[in-house]
Amino acid sequence: MPNIEIYTSPYCGYCTRAKSLLSRKGVGFKEIDVAEDGGRRAEMLQRSGGRRTVPQIFIDGKHVGGCDDLYALDAAGGLDPMLKPGS
Repeated sequence: MPNIEIYTSPYCGYCTRAKSLLSRKGVGFKEIDVAEDGGRRAEMLQRSGGRRTVPQIFIDGKHVGGCDDLYALDAAGGLDPMLKPGS
């Protein structure tokens, strides 16, 4: 399984949508709450090239983007190959 990390905050509808899509795909992910830990927000900003909004999603260390980016990747057929073991 790929290593999926999602930077989130509570009560974020986009975060919920992104997590829902990944759950429907049957993959697990590590959720990182940036509201709880300011250091994690700084980490997210650095890893995402300065993007401030949540969620910010990484698959095997590759920055996918936010919720809309994840759904666009899925619609274009690019998400499933990234979720396959050994991809």
